[in-house]
Amino acid sequence: MITTTLDRLRGLRLGALADAYLAQQHDPAVQGLSFDERFGMLVDAEHLFRDNRALTRRVKEARLRVPQACLQDLETGPRRGLDRSVVRQLATCRWVGEHHNVLITGATGVGKTYLACALAQQACRQGYRVIYRRLPRLFEELTLAHADGSYTTLLARLARVDVLVLDDWGLSALTDLRRHDLLEVLDDRDGTRSTVITSQLPREQWHDYLGDPTLADAILDRVIHRAHALALTGPSRRKEAGTRTASAEA
Repeated sequence: MITTTLDRLRGLRLGALADAYLAQQHDPAVQGLSFDERFGMLVDAEHLFRDNRALTRRVKEARLRVPQACLQDLETGPRRGLDRSVVRQLATCRWVGEHHNVLITGATGVGKTYLACALAQQACRQGYRVIYRRLPRLFEELTLAHADGSYTTLLARLARVDVLVLDDWGLSALTDLRRHDLLEVLDDRDGTRSTVITSQLPREQWHDYLGDPTLADAILDRVIHRAHALALTGPSRRKEAGTRTASAEA
């Protein structure tokens, strides 16, 4: 009878519940529990399995540069220009629900990408869909989309995702086409979705980077309003890691 029940549970795609049920049959500790308690444990096992599977799928689809990034592992304090209370607030992902942006600036190596990926990872954990792209790579995708006729489809995909991470803002030169593409991407998301941007350029230099004054005004108007601005400081974490490794090897 147990075998038949297990087969039926798996046939209903309740594999985690089936495994938990089988484990209960061999666990004397649960034999004294009531039916409701044991059934609740089975439901919890299936629910946890599905939550973890969905999270794994969202993180895989996001293609984060640092998929293991975690807000709990961030170094905060004056040395990094990152306040712990701000991190706690962002960890709630209220900014995603309210369609706010996050702008992360700082010198190379200070942890901008890690912070962006940690925020994205947290959003995935709370059920939001995320896409990560280095901005130079996104420009390449948009150029190819123009050529093969998938431009509208790509824009629609970027517009639907809850959190779009644009890493390395300001590293690649802009053409008129790229400026217009960037405006299209951000305009579709304005007030309806959240965007995370990382850049080595201080925000005060973004207007000059964008070049065309009219398009720069339009792009920044869709970015800097309703945004949380984080300016990271401190030495390069890559250099610090390299120094520690060299010291350990010595």
